[in-house]
Amino acid sequence: MVDPSRAERRDAVNELKRTIILDAALGIFEAEGLQGASMRAIAKAAGYTPGAIYAYFPSKEHIYAAALGESLARLRAATELATRTGTATERFIAAGLAFFDFYDTNPRDLDLGFYLFRGGIRPQGLSEELNTELNVKLLAALAPLHLAALDSGGDTDRARRLTADVLAHASGLLLLAHTGRLGLFDLDARSLMHGHLRTLTETLGPP
Repeated sequence: MVDPSRAERRDAVNELKRTIILDAALGIFEAEGLQGASMRAIAKAAGYTPGAIYAYFPSKEHIYAAALGESLARLRAATELATRTGTATERFIAAGLAFFDFYDTNPRDLDLGFYLFRGGIRPQGLSEELNTELNVKLLAALAPLHLAALDSGGDTDRARRLTADVLAHASGLLLLAHTGRLGLFDLDARSLMHGHLRTLTETLGPP
């Protein structure tokens, strides 16, 4: 019979090693991008042998997916926390701002989520299986927006379009703010996001 305390210590050690590997990998991804990164470089940065990290992740793509998956889980927690109370309109605005604020205050997560680590703006992803898993997590993080739109009396298609609109608008503003381009207009990205959300709420409700 396995000693529960020993099993707990083993799990804690494994989780610590996994965290160390993920942190080291993010540094490598930032410096080299996903394409330029290697398991050997990640292992060296983490202080392990390549064989040691293969026990936790089968490839650098799986490491990237794990890091992005954890980021999306934190995003989901933020959007859900912001929408625990309020009317449908209030929750819609709160969810949109929570999405924006998460990435605005966590620029590394923004780069990670949009594959911007030395990759530029272009279609990128991982394997079909990993992409599917990550897309499910992204949609779960956006679910409070979709639900608020539905609760206002709108149909599924309208809720889907409004959710996509918020994702697109927030992404554009975050990119402009993240690169400093919005400074050309002396405007505040969050204020613009809030204003756009308020405008969208005017379309909430039955068609």
